Amino acid sequence: EVQLVESGGGLVQAGGSLRLSCAASGFSFDDIAIGWVRQAPGKEREAVSCIHTADGIPKYASSVKGRFTISSDIAENTLYLQMSSLRPEDTAVYYCAADTNPLRLRGCPERTYEYDVWGQGTQVTVSS
Repeated sequence: EVQLVESGGGLVQAGGSLRLSCAASGFSFDDIAIGWVRQAPGKEREAVSCIHTADGIPKYASSVKGRFTISSDIAENTLYLQMSSLRPEDTAVYYCAADTNPLRLRGCPERTYEYDVWGQGTQVTVSS
């Protein structure tokens, strides 16, 4: 079964840090784009960060650049998101998502709907 399972969410004060993890099963991390998408109440999904495991080049939304770091452990089929200097506006459900399309040789999806495998999400709440 193809599956992504997130963990590491929680409640943190503004300025604090959290580390999200995403464990994949049923498919390999080799040569895929995988990333984090978040959705706050009443808002559309927002692509936060992504990395293609073939080139290892990360992409970040401008709202998180310099504060969040994405990384992957291909051997463990695990994706991470280190979040620092958290702000109340970072409050959202964070989803791990993968684009397993073999035609995508490099880079990340431009639109969140291009991801075809999704986790169940983990809540991140940042208090002011």
